[in-house]
Amino acid sequence: MKDPYDILGLPRNATEGDIKGAFRKQGKEHHPDRNPGDEQALQRFKEINAAYQILSDPKKRAMYDRFGAAGLGGGGGSGSPFQGMPTDFSDLNVDGIFGDLLDALGIRVGDRGDVRVEIQLSFDEAAFGCTKTISYDRVTTCDDCSGSGGVPGSELSSCAACGGRGKVRLQQGVFPIHIERGCSRCQGSGRVVSEPCRTCNGVGLCSKRATLEVDIAAGVEAGSTRRIEGKGNLMKSRRAGDLELLVGVKPHQFFRRAGDNVLCGLPITFAQAVLGDEVEIPTLEGKGLLRVPPGTQSGTTLRVRGKGIPKRVMGGRGDQLVEVQVEIPTNLTERQKVLVEELAKELGEAVQPQQRTFLDKLKDLFN
Repeated sequence: MKDPYDILGLPRNATEGDIKGAFRKQGKEHHPDRNPGDEQALQRFKEINAAYQILSDPKKRAMYDRFGAAGLGGGGGSGSPFQGMPTDFSDLNVDGIFGDLLDALGIRVGDRGDVRVEIQLSFDEAAFGCTKTISYDRVTTCDDCSGSGGVPGSELSSCAACGGRGKVRLQQGVFPIHIERGCSRCQGSGRVVSEPCRTCNGVGLCSKRATLEVDIAAGVEAGSTRRIEGKGNLMKSRRAGDLELLVGVKPHQFFRRAGDNVLCGLPITFAQAVLGDEVEIPTLEGKGLLRVPPGTQSGTTLRVRGKGIPKRVMGGRGDQLVEVQVEIPTNLTERQKVLVEELAKELGEAVQPQQRTFLDKLKDLFN
């Protein structure tokens, strides 16, 4: 029986991390998927795995350190120094050559093939809807081999990794539980090409730039998503994933959104606030008119019905909310100052409602 420490190239005082690192490095190098048809590599891989099963288990390692192979019940047999030892791929973190190639395309193990793309809309496009042309990268069928993975005219042969079954049988851990999974070498087909396509390296898939026209519904909000079925990455032996659009909305020069309403500010003069006026305002559809009532206070919000965002569910539109901001004149001329002083004398004790409330509160505070 070969010494498991020698097989993994480890000293007797190797730590758990040393053992796991040596197994990953050597196991990946001699993995059957990387060495199809190489019996020596397969035998070496079995030895590496068996050695790891001994040294990674504290009880087995202690028994081996004390009694050698006898402490493991012999562990010998024809054909392999550790025949009968379970095979455990859980720490190897490798899915074969095919998995490595898919990883290079951006596809991970267990990936459903979905692709996420961010799409930027203007404020008006989000409000009223639009049609956008988007471009993105997706994995799809290789044109040179039409998805076969082989050079046109090349023959298929039985997969050496699974023996043509399309599945490999694994035993996890120390328990006699066998698990079958699809072969990563042939992707479950049981057949491999004799001469791989140079464009896709035998995968049958490659990354391409796709262009798609997408209709955006009116009233879409920033942060919302839309899923388009079958427009994501094409996966071997399964349907293509979906394209998920993540919507972003650029800020507007005048407006901001609050649900189905739009908000904007409106500066008016002191005279307009006192006497009232009809002023021009911006709306989502262009210019509009707004009546400012006499005596309007700064900070008052005026409502324009039906000039907001189209409602996606109930129909109709939200409102436009206009926040009035009274501008106080500065840098007055001497005549203007005189006129303001005369106005103040004319008003006399006619204190404005907001001022009266403030003065009343002061009296209550000090009385």
